Amino acid sequence: MDDLRLAPSVGIVGCLAVLATLAAPYVLAADSAAVGTYYGTGAVNPLVDGLFALVLLIVFAAGREGRTDPGYAAGMGLVFGLFMIGVALAWALTVRVDAVLVSESHRWVLVAVAALPAVASAWYVRALGLV
Repeated sequence: MDDLRLAPSVGIVGCLAVLATLAAPYVLAADSAAVGTYYGTGAVNPLVDGLFALVLLIVFAAGREGRTDPGYAAGMGLVFGLFMIGVALAWALTVRVDAVLVSESHRWVLVAVAALPAVASAWYVRALGLV
């Protein structure tokens, strides 16, 4: 197994999972307008994680295909991944779960899924021998 290609591929899948988790309330909720309130009630809007995930998709793909320096891609992925965990955790601890009818575990699922890009980045850093 080639860790130099598999680690960023797992990071790409993790970013897609973050985007899917953020989109789930729009699909599952009866009133999609309430989802904006749900996401806006926390300390920080978790849609910031969606922006970070979109950026990391490009970074992981560029690092995997050799279009950018793999060390730069791995480091950037690690920094953005850690910020994603922080944003998701800050939101999960302060959100009003009664704002929209979705599962109360959605916020914790987002925190867990937001950790995937950071874990994949740490794996990528390790595979490159940078630590």
